[in-house]
Amino acid sequence: MEKINSLTGMLDLISSKSEKSELANKIFLTEKYLKNIFQNYGMSEIRTPALEDTNLFKRSVGDASDIVNKELYSFNDKNDKNIVLRPEGTAGVIRAIIQKKIDLEAHKFWYMGPMWRYERPQKGRYRQFYQAGVEILGHHEGLPEFEMISLVCSINQYLQIEKPLVKINHLGDNKIKELYCEDLVKYLSPLKSKLDEKDQNRLKKNPLRILDSKSETTQNILKDAPKINNYISNSSKALLDEIIKTFSSECSIQIDSSLVRGLDYYTGFVFEAVSDDLGAQNAYLGGGRYDNLCSQLGGKNLPAIGMAIGLERLSTLVNAEEASNKLLSFIILSEKINPKAYKIAHDLRLLNENVKIDIQLSEGSLKSKLRRASKDNADYALILGDQELESETVIVKSLKESNSEQKSMTIDELNGFIPTIS
Repeated sequence: MEKINSLTGMLDLISSKSEKSELANKIFLTEKYLKNIFQNYGMSEIRTPALEDTNLFKRSVGDASDIVNKELYSFNDKNDKNIVLRPEGTAGVIRAIIQKKIDLEAHKFWYMGPMWRYERPQKGRYRQFYQAGVEILGHHEGLPEFEMISLVCSINQYLQIEKPLVKINHLGDNKIKELYCEDLVKYLSPLKSKLDEKDQNRLKKNPLRILDSKSETTQNILKDAPKINNYISNSSKALLDEIIKTFSSECSIQIDSSLVRGLDYYTGFVFEAVSDDLGAQNAYLGGGRYDNLCSQLGGKNLPAIGMAIGLERLSTLVNAEEASNKLLSFIILSEKINPKAYKIAHDLRLLNENVKIDIQLSEGSLKSKLRRASKDNADYALILGDQELESETVIVKSLKESNSEQKSMTIDELNGFIPTIS
């Protein structure tokens, strides 16, 4: 019978006990750290559906964005309704609070889960990928910006990211963006033939995105282009300066006047964190303020700021190691004692939350099971056979100490030993 394989660009993430460098292990560890950080900042979890109405993203991220033009994973369902696998998390969060009629309230949300893009997969860029995100809703520009950059610095510190750089910029309000884009188009229009095809299309649909062009030719042309920092207000400039002053001791942070981010809903303060260790696509998190998105989607006027974190990219940068819970491999040598052995293992699991007890379910000799325990990187083997069950003892063997002698412990002695393991 023919095998059924996963869809193109969609990975299976399978945790491994022994291979700590595996992508799956790194992603799972990164998720665990991020959840702890989010909760430490007093944020509440939100989960939105993976499937949404396609119009949600056309109205939110913009028709000129790469997400809508090239990357939407959309299709018609059985009722001929056009639906999409979510490409990002913010629009779904705003849709949810509007639908629940809580769009006049302040919120601090975090989320985590799979997103989808429909394009040719390449190294480090998959059709199904994973993001975490944070949305601070209901607060005007000012303190939320400091909270967001504090969160970015905490992520870099807790995950021990080497030499991260946080870039910040300010895009002004809608009027400033409109005025700046008009002047930018005036400057670039006579030079249009020198721009690459992608940037020529952006000139018509979303000129601000040209600032973020990866074309060296375009970047050379932009050297003499109008600078957005000459358009924004003094208070916006002061905000950027104050953020740098506040956090420069925590992480490397600088103003980048070409930083615009890729979604149409951003206005005001924007930011991203980058690492040279990621190569050309070097951003692993980013976001900004989007005060108009809620009203654009039919809700109230709700000031908001948020960020998204690419878990595949971030996980490759993580140097922090998971707190090493001790692993005990529980080896049962006779099928007929399984029920009683399982009860002993059940009771032991309640004694120490820093200890993991893995019951070996496969059949085999003691030698093969000890070999398996060593492969799983277990710290101890707990061995229980007919003789041990009859004498109410368990053999305890250290697997990390060479030439260590195994010990026979009574159940009471073992109950006293397990809580001491750390």
